[in-house]
Amino acid sequence: MSLVDTSWLENNIDKVKIIDCSWHMPQTQRNGFEEYTEEHIPNAIFFDLDKNSKLDTDLPHMLTDTKSWEKIMSNMGIENNDRIVVYDNSDVISSCRCWYNLIYYGHDPKLVHVLDGGLKKWKKENKSTDNKKVITQTSKYTCKENKELVKNKKQIDENINSQEFNVVDARSRERFEGKVAEPRKGLRSGSIKNSFCLPFSELVNEDHTFVSKEKIMEKFKSFKFDHDKNLVFSCGSGVTASVLALAYSLINAKYMPTIYDGSWAEYGKN
Repeated sequence: MSLVDTSWLENNIDKVKIIDCSWHMPQTQRNGFEEYTEEHIPNAIFFDLDKNSKLDTDLPHMLTDTKSWEKIMSNMGIENNDRIVVYDNSDVISSCRCWYNLIYYGHDPKLVHVLDGGLKKWKKENKSTDNKKVITQTSKYTCKENKELVKNKKQIDENINSQEFNVVDARSRERFEGKVAEPRKGLRSGSIKNSFCLPFSELVNEDHTFVSKEKIMEKFKSFKFDHDKNLVFSCGSGVTASVLALAYSLINAKYMPTIYDGSWAEYGKN
C-alpha cells in the first residue's frame, strides 16, 4: 500500500501526518516552498528536499546523518508510529524521494505512503486546500538506518564486473545514451556501464498518477537480466530513482527501495 488515492486521503485526513515534498528541477524556476505557502493540502508540513539532505557535499540530495534526520523529523513533529502520506506538486514526483528517505531511516514501510496524483489530482477533483501556517509540536523521533538500502560509487564500480545487482537508470533515454547534455554543469553525458534505462516518465500518467501494475510489470519484464537479483535505481540526483523504486515496490511486495545515492551527479563528474 505504498500508494494511496485522493479519496482515501480525504477520508483519513485526520488520522495521518501529511508531508508536502514538492521539489522542482532548477531550470523550471519554480520554488516548492513558495508554492506550499500559497496553497497546500490542509495540515500538510513542508519537507525541503535540498535543506534536509547532507549539506557538507557538492552532491545534491545525499542522505544526511542519523542525528540530523532525527532533528528534522522531530522539528516537523513526526512520531515513529505515525502513518504518513507524502505528496508533491512536481513533474518529477519528488514525494517518492521523501518516501524512500523515511524507509531508509527506519520508519515502518507499511506506514509510509505517497499520494497518487499528488496535489495536481487533488486540486482537479476540487478537494480542499488552504494556506494556513501549520504549527507542529516537537517530537522525539529516533531512527535506525537501513544501510543496505543505499549504494555508493565504489559498490557501483565493483558491480560492473561482479553483477551482484542490476542498476536501472530513471533518466531519459537521450541522457542515458549520451545524446544530450546533462542539465547540471560539470557532468559528462552517458551512463553507468552494464546499467539499464527505464525513464521514470514511462511509469507516470499525464495526471501524475502511476500507470497500472500490469504496465509496470510489462516494463520490468522487458529487461534481459536475472530477475532474481536485487534492483538498484539511479538517476540524476536520487529523486526520480525513487519513483522507479516505488513503482517496483507496487509489483514486488518484498522489495525494499535501494538507491545509488550519488547517482549521475556523482558518477558523471568530469
